[in-house]
Amino acid sequence: MSTYQVAALGALGDPTRRAIFELLVTRPRAVGELANELPVSRPAVSQHLKVLKEVGLVTDHAQGTRRLYRVERRGIAALREYLDRLWDDALLAFATEVERGDDTAAENADKEQS
Repeated sequence: MSTYQVAALGALGDPTRRAIFELLVTRPRAVGELANELPVSRPAVSQHLKVLKEVGLVTDHAQGTRRLYRVERRGIAALREYLDRLWDDALLAFATEVERGDDTAAENADKEQS
């Protein structure tokens, strides 16, 4: 796992950052909009957004006098690839164990018949 993926997973480990991220999944928002929907201050939301931006999960752009934040698709894609690899490895390990169990069961049946 790359440093980026560790940082991104760690960033989403914080409940407030995860809530902010989940709000941004639905549509881009400004800091004030996010703060109005969460039990944290605007400065706290800004700090959480800074962390999410640093790990590549969020990006921002100016719109008039405010900044709108949105989910960064490339960051999500990298996380998804990582989780897909983990899932594939887990399924392969499970299949290997099932096959090993089948071999053991067949060996035990042969011993009982002898």
